[in-house]
Amino acid sequence: MASPLARPAAPPTLVDAVVARMRALDAVLPARDGVAVFNRVYLTVTEEVGRRLTAGAFPDPRAASTLDVRFAERYLAAVDAADGDRRPPACWRPLFQLRRHPGVRPLQFALSGVNAHIGHDLALAVVDTCRALGCEPADLEDEFDRVGELLVALEERVREELMPGPDLLQLADPLTHLLGSWSLERARDAAWAAARALWALRHCAQIAEEFTERLDAAVGFAGRMLLTPLPH
Repeated sequence: MASPLARPAAPPTLVDAVVARMRALDAVLPARDGVAVFNRVYLTVTEEVGRRLTAGAFPDPRAASTLDVRFAERYLAAVDAADGDRRPPACWRPLFQLRRHPGVRPLQFALSGVNAHIGHDLALAVVDTCRALGCEPADLEDEFDRVGELLVALEERVREELMPGPDLLQLADPLTHLLGSWSLERARDAAWAAARALWALRHCAQIAEEFTERLDAAVGFAGRMLLTPLPH
């Protein structure tokens, strides 16, 4: 079995490449599809990272670009696995399994994808980036924090845009209760701790693999909870 710290095969090398792939997905997926909902959210983040890279907003553009691309590769690899009738990581399975469920709301799809991507993929992307650049996680902390700030701001906007309006209070009450149990900021903090732990374990492949599998399963459990079908 391949090490969970190995980089995905044949990765794109530029932010533009992953943006193009996400735009292509957006063009072919039905708008109500749960993966399409998350893809639109993530595309917005990745486009904003690209704009800020162009504007020189990151102290280390090479590190920021590499982290952004390695991060996106994890999501795109999950899409490829599902499209190829292979099993994506456990953190992504709830979204792919319930993507067309009529009782799951767009906000749930969006945050379940964010949960999978932040809770599992981000830690592995930090390790991927450290391997690619020959650096330590501490060298990426500024870039990690800046990308995280974008994600937190986007989550707030997504909640505002996708939360049902006052005419749907019967729906909004259980939805608010359900989604209030998850926090992007806590997930981001946990991802940074997991990245540091995985980097410390990089020479202990068996332990690193077990750690990653348990992380994947735990994030998948949270994702399934976020996708609890709600009454119409």
